[in-house]
Amino acid sequence: MFDRYALEVFRPLIERAAREVRERGFTADQVTLTGFGLGLFSAACIALGFYVFAMLPLLASRACDGVDGAVARADGTTDRGAFLDIGLDFIFYGSIPLAFAVSDPANNALAAATLLAAFVGTGSSFLAYAIIAEKRGLKSTAYPSKSIYYLGGLTEGTETVACFVVMCLWPQHFAVIAYFYAALCALTTVTRLLAGWRAFSSTED
Repeated sequence: MFDRYALEVFRPLIERAAREVRERGFTADQVTLTGFGLGLFSAACIALGFYVFAMLPLLASRACDGVDGAVARADGTTDRGAFLDIGLDFIFYGSIPLAFAVSDPANNALAAATLLAAFVGTGSSFLAYAIIAEKRGLKSTAYPSKSIYYLGGLTEGTETVACFVVMCLWPQHFAVIAYFYAALCALTTVTRLLAGWRAFSSTED
């Protein structure tokens, strides 16, 4: 819901960081892999109980996720880069609830499983829409710089990262936060499925 606004706010910083990265000879794929590594390090910190410290690599990871796209657009986007970016993003998002489950399975496991199931709904509906949109040659006017059709929703990247930060700040309330966010993700899934039903029901199977 807030991704497009966050992109506008942080665009100058992202573009400046992208120029620095390119001047030092790093590629978009290297930035993507660095961000993924930081994300997994954040998950490991959470699993070990270092919740507040985990926010640092978590936020750094998401910063890399913004910069890699700017680097790719400057150097020329590739299908491999787009594939790597979206694939590793989904692995990262799943790793954080799993890490909270590992850190306190008695209190967090069921809530983490519920949130992961909700992530499957948002992720699969997002990717399914993007596949059919690509087949039909549709382009997103809200996110024209994205390599695939980016269908928004109530729970996008900005909201998910904010949720993870809240979880790190108040880990004792992880279950409540996870159930609440899972409900929002379920609502996002429903709206995306309805959007696909309406958009793809007329001309092609």
